[in-house]
Amino acid sequence: MLVIGKPLTANQRLFKATTDLIGRDEFIALAGVLMVGTKQVVDGLPTACTNGRDEMYGREFVDSLTDAELRFLMLHECYHKMYRHLTTWEHLYEIDAGRANKACDYVINLKLMETDAGKSGWIVMPKGGCYDPQYANMSAKQVFDLLDASDDEDGGQGGNTGFDEHDWEGAKELSKEEAEELEKEIDEAVRQGALLAGKMGTGGLRDITELLETKKNWKELFRDYMTATCSGKDYSTWRRPNRRYVGLDMLMPSSVSVSVGEIVLGIDASGSIGVNELSAFLTEVKGICDQVHPSKVHILYWDTEVCGHEIYLQDDIGNITKSTKPKGGGGTAVECVPMYLNEHGIKPECVVVLTDGYLGGSWGQWSVPVLWCIQNNKSAKPDTGVVIHIE
Repeated sequence: MLVIGKPLTANQRLFKATTDLIGRDEFIALAGVLMVGTKQVVDGLPTACTNGRDEMYGREFVDSLTDAELRFLMLHECYHKMYRHLTTWEHLYEIDAGRANKACDYVINLKLMETDAGKSGWIVMPKGGCYDPQYANMSAKQVFDLLDASDDEDGGQGGNTGFDEHDWEGAKELSKEEAEELEKEIDEAVRQGALLAGKMGTGGLRDITELLETKKNWKELFRDYMTATCSGKDYSTWRRPNRRYVGLDMLMPSSVSVSVGEIVLGIDASGSIGVNELSAFLTEVKGICDQVHPSKVHILYWDTEVCGHEIYLQDDIGNITKSTKPKGGGGTAVECVPMYLNEHGIKPECVVVLTDGYLGGSWGQWSVPVLWCIQNNKSAKPDTGVVIHIE
């Protein structure tokens, strides 16, 4: 309950800021995401943080902020949750926690400052926030790559250190069931928020619209492509009657599938692909191989050169996820993959490249069909082959 005439407590100010945000046409679409998880005011926390679900706010920090700054802060934490930063960019955190924190903050703060509320001063970025227009329209990964060690030494470009913390470890502690439930809850919150904004005629945020773009199931697209490109050559034989017609007193030939040749998986080993993403990808590869029966699977780990070459015959394919040993960690130049294939006389049915698409050079010169599985980078547009975007 808000008492007139007395200063509001930190908890009361969080409640008021939430209702202010929901009451603003510009942010009504975020109503559902703002309600995801819990909000706590705690003592001893220097700023604020989220684990991707729950939010914590330092009492003294909240007391130090103006209403406009507190609204900005709450939207900032909401965006971390909406964009799943604590899971999407976990591998960046493992590489460099400080750079990962700032990269995510630069992306969010730019988006908030671009809103009408940011331009009018209804929301104001707290002092020390990471903000630089040069990173406009970039992903956290792109910003991460542009930041370097010197940024950590001087506290961030322009002295920007960020005004919140990121509870990466707390995000890891969520059980598989909790993580899956959170994913569904945020998806539903985003969709319901967009519907609410539409009914009220506000139009919602551009960021919500981007999140609601039709998401194709990359696994289904992957299977369709591989089946169409690499399926064994079928032929008919009368020596083996088709059983489906025998019961109808009809004698028809059955189809016999011949195993296809070799398949190459070119995996970006520059540090862009996390362990979980690689495991999910290789699990899907195994399932597809059970359908198309390649005679051999090559895994090429590459950065600026091919750093690792593993070969799996038909009987070994089932052990890919357990046996593979990623190598690499340097730059990103996919041209080395087709060059390596030519040098070693490898002529596959097709090549599947798993990468984030942030390359240091060209897309390479290919003489075989190539499928690009590009992770979290819709702006990537290879000039050859077929593209599947993985979210």
